[in-house]
Amino acid sequence: MSLALSASAPDFAALDIPLLVLALPSGATVDDTLNPLDRRVGGVLRRTLDRRDFRGSRDEMLHLSSTVAGMERILLIGLGKAEDRALALRRASALAARQAGKLGVRRMAFFGAGLTEAEAEAIAVGLIAGAWDFKELKTPPPAEERRDTLEEALVLVGTAGAERGVTTGIAIGEGHSLARRLGMLPGNICTPDYLAETARGIAQRFGMNVTVLGRAEMEREHMGSFLCVAQGTPQDPKLIVLEHRKGPRDAKPVGLVGKGLCFDSGGISIKPAQGMEWMKFDMCGAAGVLGAMETIGRLQLPVNVVGLIGSTTNMPSGTAVKPGDVVQASNGKYIEIINTDAEGRLVLADVLAYTARYNPSAVIDAATLTGACVIALGHTAMGVMGTDEMLVQEVLNAGKRAGEPGWPLPLWDDYKELIKSDVADIKNSGGRPAGTITAALFLKEFADAYPWVHLDIAGTAYTESDLGTIPRGPTGVPVGTFVEFVRGRTR
Repeated sequence: MSLALSASAPDFAALDIPLLVLALPSGATVDDTLNPLDRRVGGVLRRTLDRRDFRGSRDEMLHLSSTVAGMERILLIGLGKAEDRALALRRASALAARQAGKLGVRRMAFFGAGLTEAEAEAIAVGLIAGAWDFKELKTPPPAEERRDTLEEALVLVGTAGAERGVTTGIAIGEGHSLARRLGMLPGNICTPDYLAETARGIAQRFGMNVTVLGRAEMEREHMGSFLCVAQGTPQDPKLIVLEHRKGPRDAKPVGLVGKGLCFDSGGISIKPAQGMEWMKFDMCGAAGVLGAMETIGRLQLPVNVVGLIGSTTNMPSGTAVKPGDVVQASNGKYIEIINTDAEGRLVLADVLAYTARYNPSAVIDAATLTGACVIALGHTAMGVMGTDEMLVQEVLNAGKRAGEPGWPLPLWDDYKELIKSDVADIKNSGGRPAGTITAALFLKEFADAYPWVHLDIAGTAYTESDLGTIPRGPTGVPVGTFVEFVRGRTR
């Protein structure tokens, strides 16, 4: 169930809410805005701040119980000395929503002083992220053990601009929620067919065009690179295209491309058994495209966007592709298969080549592509590589605004020596050295018809530990980067 979010002017003298959250910076005091609230609760807020019981450090929380009618609890959350106040408020609001869930509160209000439109938007995104919980495959606990869940949140804003920010934030938050739900679903439920049906639902709700190619259609397109990954599974692979056409008719679209491996066993080059269950998250790039298209549709952005997804499963079987096999991609290039676990780039190769028919102004692909990116950048930053330096910087800026930081890596020709093949035009793995870079250089061979950027989200698309703001599982990356990039093209 989605969190019901709304905006209202702060009237602390009359506010009736089970939980009020105050987001305060380091060294906060009771000012004219908070005076009515402090008087209502008998001066406890001023005394708490004057005694420095609460100092406003990042993630610091202090829970004050109240005996005042209509004001059961007040939760103070620290912003710290934030350089980016919008991101600090987003983090604080996510923590607040999670804490409200732990308390069993159904309704809450969130206040941050002097909110701009961007800050109100960030709060809405954070509240939805913090309230999100995946329970649909769990049996409910006994009635006496259940807590109420957070159902409604009110953002206290003082301007029409901030109220607009809440509305925009809801659209972005719902895109994140869709991506996280798809990521959390197991591979026996979230299949290529399921992703295709999700795309059809988005298209129906927002008036988009949708095209779905199956195995037979891809064979006619000579997509030997994509299909070799799918030849080990009886499930029908899908190439899914969503078209949002709200810009000028003759304007070139932005292309968003996502890797959609609904489960990746590694194929014949099978992965170790321990931790293999996490490979249901190998479709987070595809989930990011669908989440972004959900948000773009909700916002009705005046721009042309084409979202493309290549989806299948990578399984070992008697018909699976083998190391040493050579396949031909739709652009005519021959590929030697060195490692069947380097399958995402094989799928994306044909999807990127197919994207050229839309004559895009720019293309960004996102994929949980290489473990090498996790070694290089950990779980903090996406790897960012591309053929156009200005476009790379545009994507990096979009990621920064979205709170999804990236770091550029080089695509120097010197690295191409690592993926030269003795029997084909190129091989799909160059080994361990510079693994993230050689994977991107492989993709570059199929993205030469347009400006292109590749996002390696292997370390950021999901988390194996609780991050405080969200539980372990999918993070929603790269929905924010995609959306911010497209919004940037409308300004």
